[in-house]
Amino acid sequence: MKLLRLTALLILTTLLAACATTPPPAAIPAEIPKPKVALVLSGGAARGFAHVGVIRALEQEKIPIDLIVGTSVGSLIGAIYASDRNSFELEWTAFQLEKDSLFDYGYFTAITGMGLAEGAKLEEFVKTKIPTANIENLKIPFAAVATDLNLGKRVVLNKGSVVKAVHASSAIPGVFEPVQHQGRLLVDGGVTDNIPIDVARELGADIVIAVDISENVENHNITNLVDVMLQAVNIMFNENVLSHRNNADVLITPAVGKVAMLDFTQKKQCMQAGIEATQRSMPEIKAKLADWRPKGGS
Repeated sequence: MKLLRLTALLILTTLLAACATTPPPAAIPAEIPKPKVALVLSGGAARGFAHVGVIRALEQEKIPIDLIVGTSVGSLIGAIYASDRNSFELEWTAFQLEKDSLFDYGYFTAITGMGLAEGAKLEEFVKTKIPTANIENLKIPFAAVATDLNLGKRVVLNKGSVVKAVHASSAIPGVFEPVQHQGRLLVDGGVTDNIPIDVARELGADIVIAVDISENVENHNITNLVDVMLQAVNIMFNENVLSHRNNADVLITPAVGKVAMLDFTQKKQCMQAGIEATQRSMPEIKAKLADWRPKGGS
């Protein structure tokens, strides 16, 4: 009996000693909050190749992109990147893109329809380059901006078909037929919001990096109906941008003002302009990220 009591006493003493010498577990540090960074890509037809350069430069500098919002060609480039998060694949896809990949002009469509091109080629291009069917399943949250032609209101497409969203957002009035989608008759988002910074804010963005490719609407090479429509749209889009562009935290403006709306021969130059403009803005981008504090934080 004494032996049992002695053994129990030794065990108790050992446990007490262990408790006395073992430090309390270290507190797990709270995770440092990070800002939600949105990339907003404006419309501008062939000038949109500059968006590819912007994305490549951001990726190289490891700038996070948590949300992409695009209008017109910005929705096309943005959706392709959101599906794969790979700027090199995006660049390769962009180099394959030609005017004939998007525009299916037809005499019958022009006479009987509401535009010169039906948009089937554009849809087929998107379908072949983006295997993900629905926006909700893209690797990066994404929204395309279109315009309700009946109501004259901006429409944010962040659910449902990727193909239809990009088509609707890119349906330049008069050039493409309007798109029936989600119970609305939709045309190019640039009609109401060609640089949808406010949409990014509404979707929860803390820091907005916006890319404006609407610089310089001057064009002295207008020779046909399509040229007239595109120039009129370009002027409208540019005026639209002027009232919104300063709402961005960082505004990137690639030097693509001399590139015509349908000049697909300047891809490399546009991409390089996007890279260079982003590199110039990189100190400002990094400063915004470093200085960001959550609301209510010190």
